Amino acid sequence: MRDRGEDWAAWVDGLPALATGLLDEWDLTVDGALMNGFCSLVVPVVTADGERAALKLHTDADADESEFEALALQRWHGDGTVLLLRADPRRWALLLERLHTRDLLTVGDTEACEIVAGLYGRIHVPALPQLRTLTSYVERWTDDLVALPNDVPIPRRMREQCVSLARDLVADPASVGRIIHGDLHHMNVLAGDREPWLVIDPKPMSGDPHYEPAPMLWNRWEDIVAGDARSNLRRRFHTLVDVAGLDEDRARDWVVVRMIHNASWAVIDGDPDDDYLTMCFTVAKAVQD
Repeated sequence: MRDRGEDWAAWVDGLPALATGLLDEWDLTVDGALMNGFCSLVVPVVTADGERAALKLHTDADADESEFEALALQRWHGDGTVLLLRADPRRWALLLERLHTRDLLTVGDTEACEIVAGLYGRIHVPALPQLRTLTSYVERWTDDLVALPNDVPIPRRMREQCVSLARDLVADPASVGRIIHGDLHHMNVLAGDREPWLVIDPKPMSGDPHYEPAPMLWNRWEDIVAGDARSNLRRRFHTLVDVAGLDEDRARDWVVVRMIHNASWAVIDGDPDDDYLTMCFTVAKAVQD
């Protein structure tokens, strides 16, 4: 984490004092090995009442995505999601119910899609007014795509299609109004005691439920390419759409937009790996063929 820049290094340097202070203030006892995600440290703890919990300390380096995590978890109140027990948004600290480390990589591919699709309807509740809108992000990302030089390794037809679809979706009032997770994939659903599977780590926005399926297509990629990639992708896509009762055309449009945006970010970051770009284009094509 320290290698990502000065802000990250400063956060890492401050973690021992932050964690110790919260353990003391909230009367928590460490109860296991520390864990971490890309942007957070997770400390297994036991509360003063003997409840097993998890103290999540999140960096503010990606504040634009995770600022309202506590707000969304509070709104969901454990309905399909990890339960929020306590929060200090100022210090980016959450006390959460303890879940298991088992995620949806441990179940069959189609079953994983069915589980996630079954959770969509529970989390896509009316959006809170504080949330940023999906359309504000998409508008900015599309402008960045348009600004790229003509010779970038993204097919012109795909760029034009993405821009057209994105602008239509941004102009559509149905593209906002529901809380969406933003990054709901196999590793962001964990086994629990209260329910078999619960959603974690939201990047909440006021958006369109049809925006959600794409991460379930590009994750667990080794299973996709182990056979006929097109058939495997279409099976995942149609499982998600059918089980969740989504509109197929609208979900397809969002998948195309998300995959070409992903490709554009790789180009903008200056390291457009050929395999990654191929994955983006393969997903976008498969849902349309």
